[in-house]
Amino acid sequence: MSAQPFDPQSRVLIQGINEPLGAHYAAQMQAYGTPVVAGTQPGWGGGEQAEIPVFDLVAQAIEAVGPIETSLVFAHPYWVLDAALEAITAGIRQIVLVTGGVPPLDLVRLFRKAEATQTLLLGPGSAGTIRPNSALLGTSDPQFYQAGSVGIISRSNGLTNEVARQLSQASLGQSLALNLGTDALYGSSFRHWLSVLEQDPDTKAIVLVGQPGSGDEEAAAAVAAELTKPVFAYVPGARVKINRRSGEATAIVAARLSVPLPETSTAKQKVAALERAQVTVAKQPSQLPQLLEKTLKERQKKK
Repeated sequence: MSAQPFDPQSRVLIQGINEPLGAHYAAQMQAYGTPVVAGTQPGWGGGEQAEIPVFDLVAQAIEAVGPIETSLVFAHPYWVLDAALEAITAGIRQIVLVTGGVPPLDLVRLFRKAEATQTLLLGPGSAGTIRPNSALLGTSDPQFYQAGSVGIISRSNGLTNEVARQLSQASLGQSLALNLGTDALYGSSFRHWLSVLEQDPDTKAIVLVGQPGSGDEEAAAAVAAELTKPVFAYVPGARVKINRRSGEATAIVAARLSVPLPETSTAKQKVAALERAQVTVAKQPSQLPQLLEKTLKERQKKK
């Protein structure tokens, strides 16, 4: 795995490139400057999509274009497991599962394989990552982002764009923004990415955007307490009186149709855990720019 996950120079494969979303975002990523070198779609081998060569199999793509570091999966939810396993078998160690609503048992199998092969997974239901003015890997809307030194880790696709927009309007650009995924089960965690951004020389502050219905924010609090960089957070749902799962519609439906995962904590419990870890928690996304500016100025004065 590369020292910098999802490096802007990573050569990218799109699995399911002829699916409607795959075709749309392949062209958008290519226009942004992301090195998309190939796509796969069974039965479509030999063709092109947005001037990107299309192959039937991942192995055929690698044989034709050379090594590939990252794959984005736009396949149907029931085909995501096969697609991701095919990529792992071909040696790809960074995978973004853009597709949401993947069967939970498929995810369990995939997570075990990823752990055994040290494959970094984002998603399912992930908007991927964006390094502003450098590389777009997924479905984020580039108009909300500008280059800077704030890292964003989020569980919500829509809120990631909104938080980036608020920061950009205050001239607080982003070093990296990524979405962990919106399904009830997902790959890499807040804890993992907090550690990555702590080591990232381009990142001076970190914003964590939570999601009702998981307990990962509380686990992240323990890691945040050990970091040297300031961590800020926004946890939606703090004013909701009834504790029930919320989030992306597809993730809610998928969770209710599969395994009734228990709610591990309320938004208020997450906020309390983060505040105990000295994380500054905003009540609204619009408060984040002011909180960041104040903290970063105070740190600058102490140097």
